[in-house]
Amino acid sequence: MFPEFREKISRLKTEDPHFAKLFHSHNDLDQEIKNMEAGITPATHDTIESLKKQKLQLKDELYEILRKKDGCQCGHGCGG
Repeated sequence: MFPEFREKISRLKTEDPHFAKLFHSHNDLDQEIKNMEAGITPATHDTIESLKKQKLQLKDELYEILRKKDGCQCGHGCGG
């Protein structure tokens, strides 16, 4: 997720508790969805879709934080 921000993500996970919480929640949801899709954890299609939407919302929040911390307004991490 966001390879262009790899270093920044590592730093924010230790320096920003809110970012760290969002990041770990995203990863937890990702694993939960994978387990459901693999049949390890029983779930309905609707449940999986709902979790995917939650995961996408978290990803959007993480990206917004990364963009703001980078000073980039265009979304490409360029500072422009």
